[in-house]
Amino acid sequence: MKKILMFAVVALMIIFLGACSGDGDETSSDNSSDNNAEATDGTEETEEAESSGETKTIRAGIGLNEDHPQYKGLLKFKEIVEEKTDGAIVVETYASGQLGDDRTMTEALQLGSQEVTIPSTAPLANFVPEYSIFDFPFLFPDEETADAVLDGEVGQKFLDMLEDQNLVGLAYWENGFRDLTNSQHEVATAADFEGLKIRTMENDLHLDAFRALGANPTPMAFTELFTAMQQGTVDGQENPVATIYLEKFYEVQDYVSNTHHVYSPFVFLMSKEFYDGLTDEQQTIVRDAALEAGKYERKLNREANEKYVEELQNEGMTYTEITPEARQEMVDIIQPVLDEYTEKIGEDLVQEVYDAIDEASK
Repeated sequence: MKKILMFAVVALMIIFLGACSGDGDETSSDNSSDNNAEATDGTEETEEAESSGETKTIRAGIGLNEDHPQYKGLLKFKEIVEEKTDGAIVVETYASGQLGDDRTMTEALQLGSQEVTIPSTAPLANFVPEYSIFDFPFLFPDEETADAVLDGEVGQKFLDMLEDQNLVGLAYWENGFRDLTNSQHEVATAADFEGLKIRTMENDLHLDAFRALGANPTPMAFTELFTAMQQGTVDGQENPVATIYLEKFYEVQDYVSNTHHVYSPFVFLMSKEFYDGLTDEQQTIVRDAALEAGKYERKLNREANEKYVEELQNEGMTYTEITPEARQEMVDIIQPVLDEYTEKIGEDLVQEVYDAIDEASK
């Protein structure tokens, strides 16, 4: 009997302990369910935020510094976009090649890892060969003619060509007429180009034109230029006056000539992937903002170019005016190069551009 009672007590203890253990597991299970519920709620909140349209960010990079009219134009674009979208689109601005050179940033747009950059047309010729037409020396007689052509049907035709490269061209801004600087001697005639090591953009037409003039052109990233001139790797370079002054090239260059050999537009580019992800209203806002900011940038750029010619002389540079006769001699020397590239680009397209220039010049 005692043994039976003992077995009964042991059995009751085992049942009691098992019940306690079961309460523990059940409690743990309840806590796990609560945690899973919280995690699910967090995911749902994130999904709701994404579906409601979170803020979009435009990373806009340029090669020039923050004092240049191009950067001030970029700030104007930022102001317009953020105001018109009520902050739904935020524009982050990066100057001085922080995101890379023109080609690197353009490729980043193609990949969708950057949203905006504003390169000159010269490096764009590596993506769309037809853009070489804008690097024909002495193509545009003045800024007003350039505005009329670029803002018209011909200019839009070239912007449309960018779409196949996963790029969207929204507007033309202005780099301006390019002038020559060097550290060796005054350049007043075509003969003075002989032997000069000139940094150029990565553009075949630029390279061939300078070779025809007797120079030794060297393509190089803009971010490397100042050091290259300082160390004598190159003798000089060619850029609009505003760039020459604001980048302080006068510290390593002694001579500047108003060759005005190329009128260089900037092209406001946006990643097609990013652009296609905008609403119709947002697309209109960024397009209008690029146009409005571009007009503002052109105005600032022209005012700066007039001002900085005098400032360069104040800094000790020798300034040389190129005579019409000397400029015509340069045109004659490089004509075979232009003929060659006309065949590459297409005679009909080149003629269309020249016809638009003639019409705008009337």
